[in-house]
Amino acid sequence: METKLYNISSADDACQLAEVASILRSGGLVGIPTETVYGLAANALDAQAVRKIFIAKGRPQDNPLIVHISSIEELYALAEEIPEKALFLANAFWPGPLTMVLKKSPAVPDEVTCSLPSVAVRMPSHKIANAIIKAAGLPLAAPSANLSGKPSPTTAAHVMHDMNGKIEAVVDGGECEVGVESTVITLCTEPPVLLRPGAVTLRQLKEVIGDVAADPSIFSKPGAELKPSSPGMKYKHYSPDAEVIIVKGELPAFEALARAAGEDAAVLCFDGEEKLFPGMTVFSFGAEDDVSAQAHRLFSILRRADELKVKRLFVRYPGTDGVGMAVYNRLLRAAAFRVVEV
Repeated sequence: METKLYNISSADDACQLAEVASILRSGGLVGIPTETVYGLAANALDAQAVRKIFIAKGRPQDNPLIVHISSIEELYALAEEIPEKALFLANAFWPGPLTMVLKKSPAVPDEVTCSLPSVAVRMPSHKIANAIIKAAGLPLAAPSANLSGKPSPTTAAHVMHDMNGKIEAVVDGGECEVGVESTVITLCTEPPVLLRPGAVTLRQLKEVIGDVAADPSIFSKPGAELKPSSPGMKYKHYSPDAEVIIVKGELPAFEALARAAGEDAAVLCFDGEEKLFPGMTVFSFGAEDDVSAQAHRLFSILRRADELKVKRLFVRYPGTDGVGMAVYNRLLRAAAFRVVEV
């Protein structure tokens, strides 16, 4: 299969948007930009098209997908019940990087939800993603457009690296602004539960709807019996080929550990710390107090580590406040929960 690359920089590019919409309506797969990461999109109401997503990614069959919409009106066809809190959250954060898990309607195929009674839905704020959904006239199921378990793609080049020859098309809409996947909250429980942290923080959620619990799997390895109700809960995710080791402790101790690790080791540190590691492969993912920058750069750095054939990557502990919770969550899964305290 030849994967066609579309460069779409404007929501007014009717000709190219029509071609992409036609691919989606005919059951094809398209890599599309969103503000979080690039998604691998298919018609969410076409079970056969959705099955192609799992095949292209090599995705486990019990890992549900997120459905993307372009207006609040589209939510009513997908969810059987829409609690008042869901509307409060939609008014506060949609369009944007928030996914809500709701009781699904019969219109949603089991292939999307992995036979769960709930469906995860979000409305992306990326202008090209929104335009594609509108042009297709369909809700789009779209997990991250990477091989399952690998770092998520934040550029069209990342998608082409993983998916070229496996899907019909990729839309280049520029680099993703946020850089990590959406926040996921389930409203099928009381209180609601944060299932996956993202750019919409736990504090922001609580400010809008009150009490919100945090799922234990955010920071701890889930048991094999877990049936995930959101992507990113159960499996090793976001992982480069390198062995990732998170190091929690003061900078001098981190420096000593990393420098003693040998020539095949690399370092992911904060801005300004690079000079401490002469002769080593060093990446910086933002200032220590700039968690948004860390989120934006993280997956690109993990992919760059693969390009450079890094064997071991020692990572500075990013903290867990605000968006830092999302950064640490992704690193934990990339590291298979390997954390060293020094």
